[in-house]
Amino acid sequence: MVMQLSPRERILVALDTSDLDTAVKLVSQLRDQVGGFKVGLELCTALGAPQVVAAIAEAGGSLFLDLKLHDIPNTIAGAARAVCALGPQVRMLTLHCAGGSAMLRAAVTAAQAMPHRPLLLGVTVLTSLDAEALTSELQIASPVTDYVVHLARMAQQCGLDGVVASPQEVSAIRAACPDLRIITPGIRPHWAAVGDQRRVLTPVDALRAGADYLVIGRPITNPSPEVGDPVTAVTRIVAEIELAGVEL
Repeated sequence: MVMQLSPRERILVALDTSDLDTAVKLVSQLRDQVGGFKVGLELCTALGAPQVVAAIAEAGGSLFLDLKLHDIPNTIAGAARAVCALGPQVRMLTLHCAGGSAMLRAAVTAAQAMPHRPLLLGVTVLTSLDAEALTSELQIASPVTDYVVHLARMAQQCGLDGVVASPQEVSAIRAACPDLRIITPGIRPHWAAVGDQRRVLTPVDALRAGADYLVIGRPITNPSPEVGDPVTAVTRIVAEIELAGVEL
């Protein structure tokens, strides 16, 4: 079931930086323009998750903590409790589906016992991987879409709230798991460079496919001079979604 959110609420800005001042400045600029901010390993490794969460929250940002947790079940349960203890400012937390069902269930059980439980999201296949890499490097014979849908079904069965997947797999996930939240990185407006992402779509196409949230980094945080500043970039993306008449 696609969530009823405005175009702005569906945008999660990726703060892919190791500099906290840069991240806080972006939050201050965009906190009233978007639905939240994704903070990942780069910033959390540089400074530690508690300090990062506190600073982003103080600046008025709602957090998607993209740590992609992947370890034995007992360790992941402890990590999930630690994230929950950071408070309600952490709205989302990612775990790698590749860790298996026992690991995912351990995270769900641990989070459910805490006063605050963020949305738990299973990372399926990284958007930097394509079919050739999946086959030749990871020795996974299934087509990318089939494998992603398999992981999404497993995540749902384990009690996760949603999955993170390339926009190219969104429609297949939506058909297989109608009530699962779908968060999509690899979003590139037609006027932005693709960069190191391989399986990408525009914001309009991803929403039409059934995505709930769009993770957008460099097209917003480091737009081209022709686009302007981050606020202008968000405004342009929102206008394109509204002009396309996407049902939200």
